[in-house]
Amino acid sequence: MTSTDRKCWLMKAEPDSRVVKGKDVKFSVDDFEAARTTPWEGVRNFEARNLMKEMSIGDKILFYHSNCKSPGIAGFAEVSKEAYPDYTAWDSSHPYFDPKTKQDDPKWFMIDATFLSRAEHFVPLSLLRHIAESAKSDPPDEIAYIGTEGMKAVKAMPLVTRGRLSVQRVSQECWGIIQMMSEKGGWEEMTFGKKKPSTSTRPRQPATKNSRAKTNPTNNDGGGSEVEGKLDASEEPDIKPKKGKKRKASDVDTGTQKVTVPHRRSVRAKKED
Repeated sequence: MTSTDRKCWLMKAEPDSRVVKGKDVKFSVDDFEAARTTPWEGVRNFEARNLMKEMSIGDKILFYHSNCKSPGIAGFAEVSKEAYPDYTAWDSSHPYFDPKTKQDDPKWFMIDATFLSRAEHFVPLSLLRHIAESAKSDPPDEIAYIGTEGMKAVKAMPLVTRGRLSVQRVSQECWGIIQMMSEKGGWEEMTFGKKKPSTSTRPRQPATKNSRAKTNPTNNDGGGSEVEGKLDASEEPDIKPKKGKKRKASDVDTGTQKVTVPHRRSVRAKKED
């Protein structure tokens, strides 16, 4: 297989500590460099799994820091072993154990990835979004070297068009542009990723007791929740939680017609690109 035949991918992992079932699932570029080769376990999303099953030895990988304050491309790797059953799904002590998968009929798969190098300049998601959202076909002066073709390649990336899947396709053209950006940098003095000040004159409403807005200050990847490879908490898993109990007739006070439904705890799992 020649270098032009190799497919390119983007794979996400969490660089910051997060404990699940007593285990820290962080996997940063430092961890990857130290491990050199690692199984990409923990993917519990069917689309991400299917993409891994398409991978071949020698395919190129953009290693991406996700679910953190500064998400972006931190390094480069390659596929060193093609898809095989993810045995962590059978391990009840593993953070993403799946009781519905069996060893003789595996549902989840993983590949082995081998670290190649760090990105000389970390390529932040905020920069890629800045490029993607630009109405211009020409790049900013600071990164003029990517050209109009580079602008097109970045704007077509699933990372900026879809966001949340933990394993994504990357075009050969985009791979080359990202590699060039990581080598040359130049955006350090650019201003991007900051919200424009509001010009509204409407007075700000104070927060009320019943406000239900929730934010995650560390998750800047955008979109909804997904469970990702190497146990990244930004992708929705294809493992359905158990349904809540049905309300009993005894929970209804027929004298006052007041329904006393017990509060249910959320069943949304903060799991996995």
